[in-house]
Amino acid sequence: MRNTKRRRTAGGRSGGGEWSCRSWSPDPAGATAAGDAVRSKGPGRYTFLPWLLMGLGAFSNIIQGRSGNPWLAGAGLLAFNSLYISVVFFSFNPRLRDSRYPLYALGALTAVTYAIALGFGGNWFLFFPLLSLASGTVRKLRGRKLALWLVTLSGSAGYLTGWHGGDPGDSFGIGYGTFLSGMVTATVLSLFDTIRELDATRQELAHSAVEKERLRFSRDLHDLLGHTLSVVVVKAEAVRRLAPRDLDAALVQVTDIEAVGRQALTEIREAVSGYREGSLTTELDRARSMLEAAGIDPVVRQSGPPLPPQTGALLGWVVREGVTNTVRHSGATRCEIEVRGDADRARLTVTDDGRGPAGTPGPYGGSGLKGLAERLAAAGGTLEAGPDGRRGFRLIAELPVEEGEMGEAAEA
Repeated sequence: MRNTKRRRTAGGRSGGGEWSCRSWSPDPAGATAAGDAVRSKGPGRYTFLPWLLMGLGAFSNIIQGRSGNPWLAGAGLLAFNSLYISVVFFSFNPRLRDSRYPLYALGALTAVTYAIALGFGGNWFLFFPLLSLASGTVRKLRGRKLALWLVTLSGSAGYLTGWHGGDPGDSFGIGYGTFLSGMVTATVLSLFDTIRELDATRQELAHSAVEKERLRFSRDLHDLLGHTLSVVVVKAEAVRRLAPRDLDAALVQVTDIEAVGRQALTEIREAVSGYREGSLTTELDRARSMLEAAGIDPVVRQSGPPLPPQTGALLGWVVREGVTNTVRHSGATRCEIEVRGDADRARLTVTDDGRGPAGTPGPYGGSGLKGLAERLAAAGGTLEAGPDGRRGFRLIAELPVEEGEMGEAAEA
């Protein structure tokens, strides 16, 4: 094999079919062969194949007989192209890209690149940037490993170019192009990998938001319908008892049933829209009315400064669920509801002298109490439910109160 000497023209271009790389700087991210893929899913394996056209100069030398031993040169060119395609395809194969196959193919490609560049010189040194380009697609070389590899590769490429008869400008161009092509390729691919991960995370968050909204909706419907239907049943029983002896009192209960039904429709619409925010005072009034209709003696006590609307709304849910359980499950004759608030914490206690919600396993009984526990936990509060001594059941809810919120509630 012989080294072909270069002849400079007045414009600085190399003559005789040889090469000049003084102003050459590759940008693999700008390949137009798969522009649509780059814009949508990122660069794919076919994005990097058009860069093999850089080897046309070496192919032209073989055809024109400027490379010694053309058969060996043709075999070297075929081996380089085959290994380059193998590295790229392995790197974009989901099953193989994280294995060692891309590294093995890259090692063979490196050996072939050094052999053909040192053996034939001239345009064959342009295969070093292609080798670097293929290196940038190998995911096993990301990070510090890739930086060290590219520094070694570009340094040796620039040195060998100068040693093989190139001037300093050509050496710098090959070295710079080798480093830049690999680094830009790896950076672009890492960027698109990050974009795909962010997109997957966004989809996960959206799915989680849907699940949370479903949970909120089911929890609200349980609390709303469970309480409302319990009120309707209790008042209907009161109507049945009162109708034979006191028609006016029965009509009052019927009017209450109508009002409860209308209010339930409004609350369900608000729950579906996600805008419902209960009032503690309203819930306490409803609880008193419901307990009286069920023949249970209500005792309601409040102390401390006014509570913020959000805290009152959450405690209103507790009152609703606790009183509903007392009416439906406890068989109690007396129910006490106590609300105490101070500068930093609010506490609600619902106590009855019945047997509690029987047959509901778990620390919070049925799904209603579990939903309440989740609501309070999300706001930094706690919920305790269990027997109160030998007879009775007690429900305790505590919520933190921000100082600013307490001040706003007092001003309101």
